[in-house]
Amino acid sequence: MTITPEYVAEYLDALAKPQGSMGRLEGLAIQLAVAQQVLPAHTNPRRIVLFAGDHGVVESGVSAWPSAVTTVMMETIIAKQATSTALAAAHMTDLRLVDVGSIKPAETGGQTSSFVNARLAAGTANLATGPAMTKEQFQAAWAAGEAEAKRAHDEGFVLLIAGEMGIGNTTPAACLTMLLADVDAETATGHGAGSDDAILSNKQDIVARAAERARHSLDDDPVAAIAAVAGFEIAAMAGFYAQGAAQASVLLLDGYVATSAALIAERLVPGTTEKMIAAHLSAEPGHRAALDHLGLEPLLEWDMRLGEGTGALTALPLLDSAAALLNDVAKLSDIMP
Repeated sequence: MTITPEYVAEYLDALAKPQGSMGRLEGLAIQLAVAQQVLPAHTNPRRIVLFAGDHGVVESGVSAWPSAVTTVMMETIIAKQATSTALAAAHMTDLRLVDVGSIKPAETGGQTSSFVNARLAAGTANLATGPAMTKEQFQAAWAAGEAEAKRAHDEGFVLLIAGEMGIGNTTPAACLTMLLADVDAETATGHGAGSDDAILSNKQDIVARAAERARHSLDDDPVAAIAAVAGFEIAAMAGFYAQGAAQASVLLLDGYVATSAALIAERLVPGTTEKMIAAHLSAEPGHRAALDHLGLEPLLEWDMRLGEGTGALTALPLLDSAAALLNDVAKLSDIMP
């Protein structure tokens, strides 16, 4: 049978509690059951896959940090000393790191079960001066994301999160939001990781020009248009989402950069967002516009902007609570004499 919102709402109303008494948690329970198309619902086991990549546009002054920080943070994730790894451990979430396009590979001692070197290039080209990547590079990054979603499904993970690590990636995220959610550069572009107002002004100009160039080919060749302003890790997340939705995994969506990947997935594979739950609203100004375009309402509004899937990891206990409500509460008819 098809699990509809009405069916789940009726089920919740029959539980041993006043109807609607759990407020927004009941709405989340409905989202979870409908996305999963099963009762009882499941939130375990779960996996987060972090995709890493660098961006040539950093050389045009859009970030307060150099690209070398991407590699430093990958090594911190591998050492299990990052915010993402701390939260993943706290919430019993398996974590994998996939390098799809860093400038410098992380020092890892070789590929492991939690680290994959799928590096396509030493970062993207500079989207301020031309296309960030070719269609072939985009498709290869997409395929890397698909492969990770398939692997997670084959290994029994029912709830999937995509996260990212890539200095400068709020610039392609802003370009994609402007291009695919039809907003202006000022709305789409925020400070990112600590940029000052001078960097922001330069970033907005670059985003406006790059997105406008891409817009000219969006209808005729959407993959080429998207590739022109995307990033390797963003394209990989888009493939991860599309494959995850196709295999009926629940997708917990992280912040602004992850949502720009969701915009790509929905544009190229309509219906992908039906399996998505938005974890939080980022402090980046374009995130609300991107979520609105996808028809998603965030669970949390805590001004988080780190990336690495950390907002989604923070929201996981809410999904666990929704599953407990669906799975472990008696029906009123079963306890009343």
